[in-house]
Amino acid sequence: MDTNLAFLRESLSNHLENHQICQRIYNKLENNQYMNEDEFVRDLEDNEATILNLILQYELDYAKNEQDEERVKQLNGIYELLI
Repeated sequence: MDTNLAFLRESLSNHLENHQICQRIYNKLENNQYMNEDEFVRDLEDNEATILNLILQYELDYAKNEQDEERVKQLNGIYELLI
């Protein structure tokens, strides 16, 4: 699995109980063999992309506050594809 997608999967695991759509996105990551984040983003439905955008904003802010530059870099790669 692409490193960015692995970081995304870990971040999504924090939101599974709160959002059904997060669970659906997480399941896509678990059940599909995406070669890269571009392929993954193209597979998202509109509502999934919208929720993922919100989650990534939250996760990026958290990573910045924690000064976790590696996490910021990895998650930002996916976030940029969504916008």
